[in-house]
Amino acid sequence: MSEERNHRKDRIGIVSSRSGDKTVKVTYYYKIPHPLYKKEVKRKTVLHVHDEKNECKVGDKVEIMETRPLSRLKRWRLVRVVESAPTL
Repeated sequence: MSEERNHRKDRIGIVSSRSGDKTVKVTYYYKIPHPLYKKEVKRKTVLHVHDEKNECKVGDKVEIMETRPLSRLKRWRLVRVVESAPTL
């Protein structure tokens, strides 16, 4: 018998900060129409993400998935690094 996992939200964002051991901050950008003027407005959300293997660095493009609460702020976990940040 195969138990299907509930549908979980997933996002692709940019790592903006390494904030402690096994934790990164990911900035997720999106656009929404202004309620009155209907022009698209850019917005962002900063999410605290669990990075078990400490594999992310600032500037990486990552895929994250919603999960159970892991700490006071962490509700997301790293799925994979989509694109590494360019090294200088």
